[in-house]
Amino acid sequence: MNQSITGIAPSYLPAKASAKPKIPAGEAQADFANTLKAAIQHVNDTQVASNQKTESLAKGEINDLHDVMITAQKASITLETSVQIQRKVIDAYNEIMRMQV
Repeated sequence: MNQSITGIAPSYLPAKASAKPKIPAGEAQADFANTLKAAIQHVNDTQVASNQKTESLAKGEINDLHDVMITAQKASITLETSVQIQRKVIDAYNEIMRMQV
């Protein structure tokens, strides 16, 4: 019952590293900036939607409290997630700055 690694199905073996074309620094920075901008815009959009539904509920225009609470919770979770990501990025940056070259 001695099986060699060649007897394992190919899907279980790691794929060979393929050479990926390098992306120019300017393009990578632009992609990162666009991604970050979109993420911040999404957080802002959820906050605005929550504020609008809360105002509508206070004015009596909306009767569905559940929808307002769900929207508020989504906005809260989105904001908390972005704050946690910011903290992790700052921690990683500080760790890199402490490295000695």
